[in-house]
Amino acid sequence: MANKKITRKELLKTPDEFMTLSSRAAAYFTAHMRELKIAGIAIAVVLVGYLSVYGYLRYANQKGQEAYDLASDALISASAPREQPEGAAAPPDSPDFKKAADLFQEVIDDYGSSRAARLALPQVGHIKFSQKAYDEAIPYYERFAKEMSGLHEYEDLASLAQASCYEAKGDFKKTISILTSLVEAPNNPFKEMAMLSLERVYRLDNQPEKAHDILKRFVQEYQTSPFLRMAKARL
Repeated sequence: MANKKITRKELLKTPDEFMTLSSRAAAYFTAHMRELKIAGIAIAVVLVGYLSVYGYLRYANQKGQEAYDLASDALISASAPREQPEGAAAPPDSPDFKKAADLFQEVIDDYGSSRAARLALPQVGHIKFSQKAYDEAIPYYERFAKEMSGLHEYEDLASLAQASCYEAKGDFKKTISILTSLVEAPNNPFKEMAMLSLERVYRLDNQPEKAHDILKRFVQEYQTSPFLRMAKARL
């Protein structure tokens, strides 16, 4: 049976779909006004909180960078040659280096949430290492590695720095443990350096056979290394 044609009069009597949806929406908002007000307040609170945190982080990053630049200038000044015999820089235990270390420490303490605070950690560690305060330097490198977790290049650099501290302390077993992990780590951009350091520490620890094996492996894996000739000479 053919569909009955709707007359214009009947069409005008049919509720408009848009108007029907609009009225339903208005009825819903009216019925749930209290809940919607609460939801709106909650969203506003979250938004204000987010903007506050974002604003603080921007402020902390800006101020942290300014403090970091000031500390860097102090370190550069301390490292510059002096007008004295042989034009040597100030010794690591001089007040100038202490001032630089204190300024970097202020970045860490006052702007701990800033990016600059992360970079200040290895700076303090390096100054402590230069001052032969190895036990004080190690925690800074450990914290830096933790802060840069997931960024393997920075983690590996921090491990190399820790290995240097333990080697300087004479703790060769700990040094070997760290360097071995770096040598065996896949895609380590500092593997070449780690292998040469491991060979040296094996010799210091009276393990010449293992030192020899590391050198043989180095020669096989790094045919184009600038240290290849030196490695072959030590075999």
